Parts: sequence; C-alpha cells; structure tokens
Amino acid sequence: MEQSGAKAALRGNHTARIDDKGRLKIPNAFRSLIEAEYGAELFVTSLTGEDVRVYPMPVWIALEAKLGQMPSTHPARLRYLNRVNYFGQTADIDAQGRVVIPPRLRESAGMAGEVDVLGQYDHLDVWNHERFLAGLNRDPFTDDDARALSDFGI
Repeated sequence: MEQSGAKAALRGNHTARIDDKGRLKIPNAFRSLIEAEYGAELFVTSLTGEDVRVYPMPVWIALEAKLGQMPSTHPARLRYLNRVNYFGQTADIDAQGRVVIPPRLRESAGMAGEVDVLGQYDHLDVWNHERFLAGLNRDPFTDDDARALSDFGI
C-alpha cells in the first residue's frame, strides 16, 4: 500500500451501481484501499447536494479537527457544517462492499443506476454520469488553472 512512506491515494474513475435500496457498491480497487488504510466506517455527505462525497471516518475526523480550530460562530464554518450535516450520515461498508447513500442526498444528487466513482486522493466523489459530463463541459480546465497548479509545482 505505501510507497516511500506516503499513504496510498484514492485515484482514478470506476463505474458502479446504486441498487434499489440506495446502496453504492464501492469498486473493489477503492474498497480494498479504504478498508486497509482507514477501516470500514465512513461519513457520506455533500456540500451542494449535486454529488456524493464518501470520506473514510479518520479523514473526516481530521477535517472536523481543522474546523474545530475556527470560531464556532464563523459564518463560513456554520454554512459548511449546516450543509454537510444536512446531507450527511455516518455509514459502514457492509460485507458485500456496499454503503447506503442517505435518501435525501440520493434524491438531490440523482443517485440511481450507474454512477461514476472518482478517487480524490483521500475520499471518493460519486456522480450521476450525465451530471458529471455536463459539469466537465460547463467548467473546462483553463490556462489560469494550469498557472495555479504550476505555483504548487504541478
């Protein structure tokens, strides 16, 4: 899993299905890495309701610790927590590698049938395929993006 002391990253794209009970079958490549690195407990949420974010619980707890350093009345913190908690729920990867997408989030994100599961280094983003393609077309990678990445040596 580890190479030169670095954590293994969740990367790439796999298709998956949401079953009739609203469960996502996590692709095996992602599932084995998540369970080996972080365990089976997850936080499933969204910031906008357009997609689903699947955080391994240790990653989510680290993010919460950073939020805890902000004043509890900071408007950005409150807006962020209101949204991720409105859409979010804790969940576990079951023995068949499935995780339940909360009903409210499943509906708002159009989670039914085939979906795209994208590795985002330390969490997964799950998208309705058509919605994801529309977003790629609507928001292209620009020269400004390339310059911003080059500032970080990428």
